[in-house]
Amino acid sequence: MRTNLDFSPFSRSSIGFDRIFDLLENASLNADNWPPYNIVKLGEDAYRIAIVVAGFAEDELTITHEANKLEVNGAKPENEEVQYLHKGKDITSFVRRFELADLGLVEGAKLQTGLRVIDLRKTRPKEMKPRRIAIKSEMTKPASKQIEGDKAA
Repeated sequence: MRTNLDFSPFSRSSIGFDRIFDLLENASLNADNWPPYNIVKLGEDAYRIAIVVAGFAEDELTITHEANKLEVNGAKPENEEVQYLHKGKDITSFVRRFELADLGLVEGAKLQTGLRVIDLRKTRPKEMKPRRIAIKSEMTKPASKQIEGDKAA
């Protein structure tokens, strides 16, 4: 059983954690489990999402990536000319949302054997990568500079 939690008391007393509370609140948007999907870690910074999209053509699927969000849409056009005698699988439109880590990059997507495969990579700018800081045994004093005046005085 899923209940909606109110995170506003935490938001009032925290600084810099806004995105975490937004993630928790938005988690209820993906409460349904259709279509099923897998998330696979391929390497240190490489991931793959595989979503089951059997029954959807390439032009019926769209992928949108913006600011830490990935959205996969499947829209099946209504065909009123078809008369079903039995409809065992109702292929309906869907929206599946994924929250991506900061600096997440979509490398590519393909349709493969009924799966929409999306490859992702987490990138880090050079400034954010860990670096070793040299430790000096003795701190040097900064050279003092005389701005104005007479040195002889």
